[in-house]
Parts: sequence; C-alpha cells; structure tokens
Amino acid sequence: MKALKTIGLYKTLRFVWFSLFTFFLHWFFIPQLRAFFLRLSGAVIGTDVVIMDATFFNLYHYGFKNLIVGDRCYIGDEVVMDLRGKIVLGDDVTISNRANIVTHINVGYPGHPLQKYYPTKEETVVVKNGSYIATGAIVLPGVVIGEQSVVGAGAVVTKDVPAKAVVAGVPAKIIKMLEK
Repeated sequence: MKALKTIGLYKTLRFVWFSLFTFFLHWFFIPQLRAFFLRLSGAVIGTDVVIMDATFFNLYHYGFKNLIVGDRCYIGDEVVMDLRGKIVLGDDVTISNRANIVTHINVGYPGHPLQKYYPTKEETVVVKNGSYIATGAIVLPGVVIGEQSVVGAGAVVTKDVPAKAVVAGVPAKIIKMLEK
C-alpha cells in the first residue's frame, strides 16, 4: 500500500471518484454532452467544442480545473491529456486522434533513485489559436505551440514551437514556416 501512504486517503478517494467519472464520460457518445459534463466538473470549455472519446488522467490532484479549451476546438478520439498541470487550448485548435499532452514528469515514489536527477515537476502546456496537432504526436511539459502552427504525426515536441511553424520528427524540429 505504498501508493496509499504516498498520496494519502483524500487523494485516493478523489482518484476513485474521478476514475468512475471518466468511466461514465466515455459512455457519452455525443461530444457536446462530454463538453457539458466537463464544464460542470470545473473545466473551462468554449462554444462549439467537439470532444470525442478522449482520456484524462491525474485528475485526483486538481480535477478538471486545469483544462481550459477555447472556442471551436476539436479533440479527437483516444487523445490523452494529463491534467496534473494546466492544458490551455486557444480558439480553433485541433488535436487529432491518439495525440498525447503531458504536463508533468514523475519517475516514481519519493526515494526512487532517479528522483535526484529527475525530480517531480508539473508545467503548463499551451496550444495557441489555430494550431493543429496531428495523429500520435506527443507534447511534453512546459511547451508552448505558437499560433497557426502544425505538429506533424508522431512528433515528440520537447521545446516551444514558434507561430506558423510546421514541426515534425523525434525530437520535433522545424521543417518549414508557413507564409506570414
């Protein structure tokens, strides 16, 4: 029961509650219903937002209050969003299927031998207006995706992306700039 000792009874109960909540959230096959229930749960969700069957985790820390989604956004099926840190999506953002947005790093329990090299940290991820994250891309903690940028399929974004850039690869690198 090391997990229970580490996170405590309160967070354990929150973990159970949010696990049940997200289980039922997957049952809502109408994306607008998902957005409605996420709003009720503390997320800030704009108008005309489509949220397909996405997965949210690390909710036991802050719930859904770390999710801020602008107007006219689309979040595809099997998108994974880590809500330990904040995720801020501007207006007209599209996140394609199976993309991952990670907001924290934690190598294990306190006392894990790697903690001294990689201490637990959480950072906000921001995806600015009009950007597109393609299928299977991974965006790591603290990254800002600039306005009207494209993250290619399968890319791993470790650094900020400037506005109107197209990035691809592992790690992601600028492959071209869109006309200004």
